[in-house]
Formats: sequence, structure tokens, C-alpha cells
Amino acid sequence: MADTDQLVPVPAGLVVDSLWFLDSCGDDEVDPDSAVKMAESLTHVLTQLPSEQLNRFLQVLEGLAEAEPDPGRREFLESFPFACGLVEEPER
Repeated sequence: MADTDQLVPVPAGLVVDSLWFLDSCGDDEVDPDSAVKMAESLTHVLTQLPSEQLNRFLQVLEGLAEAEPDPGRREFLESFPFACGLVEEPER
């Protein structure tokens, strides 16, 4: 189990980076309709995870954000759960 658990950050990071790429691309790089469809599809899959898997995914994102040296990617990692509707925005 430990070997599998160590692999979890890799696909989690790939999912986030895929959405970050789609979010940051210009219309001349990726068709906007295609980008939205892909983002919605990825988000839908994440929202369908069983609660245990979703909680693990969120823990991994938190760890990735804490370790991320790039401020832009760190901010995206931190906002990802809220932007995708995986968790509610904390009240201020």
C-alpha cells in the first residue's frame, strides 16, 4: 500500500496541471469550448470520487501546495478544490 500511496501525488498533480493549462491557454492555443468541456469532465470525475478517495486527493493537493516553490502554481493548487466545487469556500 505504501508504494501506491507514494504515487498518488503524481496523478493528482497531473490533473491540476491539466486544468491549469486549460485555464491559462489563449483562444488561439486551445479552442475555448473544448477547454471548458475538458475542465467540466475532469471536475465531474473528481466530484464522483467516494469520500475517502476525495479526502485523500484533497490531502495530496494540500501537500503539493505546501511544497510548491512557484507562487502561481501554489495559488492554483490552493484554490483548486474551491474552483472545482470539491469543497465549499471558507467563510470569511
